[in-house]
Amino acid sequence: MGNGGRGGLRQGEGDAEGGAATPTAASASCQYRCIECNQEAKELYRDYNHGVLKITICKSCQKPVDKYIEYDPVIILINAILCKAQAYRHILFNTQINIHGKLCIFCLLCEAYLRWWQLQDSNQNTAPDDLIRYAKEWDFYRMFAIAALEQTAYFIGIFTFLWVEQPMTVKEKPSFILLLKALLLSSYGKLLLIPAVIWEHDYTPLCLKLIKVFVLTSNFQAIRVTLNINRKLCFLAVLSGLLLESIVVYFFQRMEWDVGSECAIYKSQDF
Repeated sequence: MGNGGRGGLRQGEGDAEGGAATPTAASASCQYRCIECNQEAKELYRDYNHGVLKITICKSCQKPVDKYIEYDPVIILINAILCKAQAYRHILFNTQINIHGKLCIFCLLCEAYLRWWQLQDSNQNTAPDDLIRYAKEWDFYRMFAIAALEQTAYFIGIFTFLWVEQPMTVKEKPSFILLLKALLLSSYGKLLLIPAVIWEHDYTPLCLKLIKVFVLTSNFQAIRVTLNINRKLCFLAVLSGLLLESIVVYFFQRMEWDVGSECAIYKSQDF
């Protein structure tokens, strides 16, 4: 295997070695998923002596449980950008990624910066310098709070719809926790907001709209992979989130807290 493959295997190496050494402990819980058929699996591979590794074959579909453990991270990222379900299952179920909170904060900062930049671009203030700096700093904090509230409303809309359509029992509660992490991870497309603003051009408003569509598509795929439900429910869940988010945006506009743009996170005013 290449260096990328060995790097990917390290994420599950301890569990796999423990599974080979203590099969009873490994069979106690199925903590992995087959990326092809979504069936639970006890291990991703077996580590025999002298570094001889063998990928586990899924008992349901007779395919490798997770072929991505041999792939370079760049290939996995490309497949995730293409919204392939197998790549999403690998990332969500078969790796240990704990950057959800940090990624969420960073994405909100990107949104806040975009809104703040648009606000400053549209305002011509003649007040003293110190007062201007204070006002601009407060505006950025305000934009961050608004972006956080709108994203919260979007998630609440999704969770409320899914709860009504598919009531979760206490035993299935972790599914919603995993879904929240999946939604946070799948919102990584918002990081593209900063390059879109830095390299400003005539097509910047179009780029912002395409970024929005990409994030929604990624959220759609994250819901589908995490809960293993049909596309119609996923689409309606995302639509419910957008509806509640739009209501919150309208409320902010009525209260004159927002920058007064269209009902969307990525505002497409004149740049």
